[in-house]
Amino acid sequence: MPTVKVRNIKNEEVDDVELSDVVFGAELNEALIHAALKAYLATARQGTVGTKTRGNVSGSGRKLWKQKGTGRARIASIRSPLWKGGGNVHGPQARDWSISLPKKMRRGALRSALSERLREGNLVVLEGFTLDQPKTKEFIGALGTLGLEGKTLIVDSQDNDNLALAARNVRRTKIVGSRNLNIYDLLYHEKLVLSRAAAEDLAQILDPNRAAEAAHTTEEAA
Repeated sequence: MPTVKVRNIKNEEVDDVELSDVVFGAELNEALIHAALKAYLATARQGTVGTKTRGNVSGSGRKLWKQKGTGRARIASIRSPLWKGGGNVHGPQARDWSISLPKKMRRGALRSALSERLREGNLVVLEGFTLDQPKTKEFIGALGTLGLEGKTLIVDSQDNDNLALAARNVRRTKIVGSRNLNIYDLLYHEKLVLSRAAAEDLAQILDPNRAAEAAHTTEEAA
């Protein structure tokens, strides 16, 4: 199992933690990560754009002038795409862009990306990201003490109100819960910060064996 130093908010080493080998020791699978990212971005598309065809625009259906003898081009309807206010031809239509990806593939992509962040040395485990007050200045100071520069993703399993309020105006950072972690945020942010509790939650969620044991225990309790 990979072992990582646990630090406090003052960047002092306080303990060691053994991370799940299944979740944080997976091989890099670029094809799986690409498929998960593509599905995430496609599902985020609204797909609400739409143009009106000649069957949707307003206008009479009568023939404007007779077919022959006027010297003008023949025409059947004012709703023709050739006329101003007519319908659009081959324009975009509303559709569902979402791509359905199996849960096992989504979780496998997260395991692969998390393991790669650890191998890169861009994963930091904290005892807890606790702030006395929801002050942005205090939060930025803590990031500087920890040596976190650039885009940073912080994963905390608890409802840390002070942290969420202090970080909401810092564009280069994002706070998510362990159950809301997604492949896009994991790839977009260069640094990954996990609380000890969040690391344990991710091991529980993404390890297929432990997830199956938890589901079995829940069924027995019911």
